[in-house]
Amino acid sequence: MTSRTATATGFVAIFLWSLLALFTAASGSVPPFQLAALTFLVGGLVGAATWIARPHAIRSLRQPPIVWAVGTGGLFGYHALYFAALRWAPPAESGLINYLWPLLIVLFSSFLPGERLRAAHIGGALLGFAGILVLFLGRGSLDARTEHMPGYACAFAAAFVWAGYSVLSRRFGAVATDAVAGFCLATSALSFLCHLAFETTIWPENTTQWLALLALGIGPVGIAFYVWDVGVKRGDIRLLGIASYAAPVLSTSLLVLAGHAEPSVALAVACAFIVAGALVATLGAPRRS
Repeated sequence: MTSRTATATGFVAIFLWSLLALFTAASGSVPPFQLAALTFLVGGLVGAATWIARPHAIRSLRQPPIVWAVGTGGLFGYHALYFAALRWAPPAESGLINYLWPLLIVLFSSFLPGERLRAAHIGGALLGFAGILVLFLGRGSLDARTEHMPGYACAFAAAFVWAGYSVLSRRFGAVATDAVAGFCLATSALSFLCHLAFETTIWPENTTQWLALLALGIGPVGIAFYVWDVGVKRGDIRLLGIASYAAPVLSTSLLVLAGHAEPSVALAVACAFIVAGALVATLGAPRRS
């Protein structure tokens, strides 16, 4: 697989993550950790189902403890911290802080063997973050009250965890993507324990909500992690980081199309910044095969 094909594969994850808010809104009032437990279970089974035709793939679960720590720690750690941020701080501010992770991926990638960070990548990432800032500011004034600081700290930590997971996945590039199924199943189990400890069980109320939950598990919390693994291991990880800023913009656009949100000037400006950032990063850096 060429770098360009792997990068295009990683783009699929960004599109799938843009569906996260829409499907989550349609899944009802299922608590966050319960939702994570159910959707990661589905996501893990999606990957495990492919082992029926490839029985040898199950051997990918035989990994050193450090690989399991990175894989499960990345998936579970990120979601646990982000859920805590949403619980202890306003979602708009938490989301904005959390979306430092694409910029961090671009910066952290400079420590990888054979990777070189260029001004075009930094400029593109900063333009992307500017677009996210415009998008979130367009929703209203930001709240910086001190009682929300623990939530903001969790959102900040979550950004570092996801960026670290993505970059370290490339560092362990020899690990087969099939192992992600194991990471998803382990994340499901840990999320279930957190659900039992901190939440009250609420099940989807109708068929539509169950289908939305299933769609979450198959797409944004399933296939997305497998194609992201391919992208960050074999593709242009810096371009993927910059392109990730498109996810919240696409997500908001889909909510507008579905009637869950109103179109705005901020959305249009955010799109312009993110497209500009991607162009700067793509045209300003050497082409890769």
